[in-house]
Amino acid sequence: MNLYNQYKIPLLLLAGYLVVFTLAAINPYDRAVWWAENIPVLIIVGLLVLSARKFRFSDTSYVLMSVFIILHTIGGHYTFERVPFDWVTELFGFDRNHFDRLAHFSVGFYAYAIAELLVTKHMVRSRWIVALFPIFAIVTVAGAYEIVEWQYAIYADAEAGLAVLGSQGDIWDAQKDILADTLGAILVMGLFFYQHRQALANLRRR
Repeated sequence: MNLYNQYKIPLLLLAGYLVVFTLAAINPYDRAVWWAENIPVLIIVGLLVLSARKFRFSDTSYVLMSVFIILHTIGGHYTFERVPFDWVTELFGFDRNHFDRLAHFSVGFYAYAIAELLVTKHMVRSRWIVALFPIFAIVTVAGAYEIVEWQYAIYADAEAGLAVLGSQGDIWDAQKDILADTLGAILVMGLFFYQHRQALANLRRR
């Protein structure tokens, strides 16, 4: 199997991201917000590219991880509260733009890749750890990111800080964002346990 066939899906996803990134870099709503939102994504993409030769995640993992990357890149262009998402707001009668909640929900999708790494590398022997550690990891990262957003909002330009914080007047925004991350993680862990039920059954017998 040549290198392209081995990495076909990840390479296609990377190409798609580069197209979205390039388009989203053109005349963003606020360049400071664009940088603040894109730097974490660029770090994630860079780490995935660098780690691909040592550990290739499944195509499912790469697809799931790319959802957050694309959504966050789009959010960085408009700022999350200004993303054209009105049809969802009107359909469900929301009083705010929930595109940021969708992006946070997709953060939880990284739990699938974490679980895959644990099982593939035989790092654990307990199905409970496989089930819970990825979820706890996502909750930890989500909480830490909310702290980073809070600090950015304090020290950055006032308008840019509020745009990155994205609370839209909701005093419980941080808690709801963490909940969205957690629910996304729980969803994909259900998918992981279904798709890897045989490997997990073998894990229990060790």
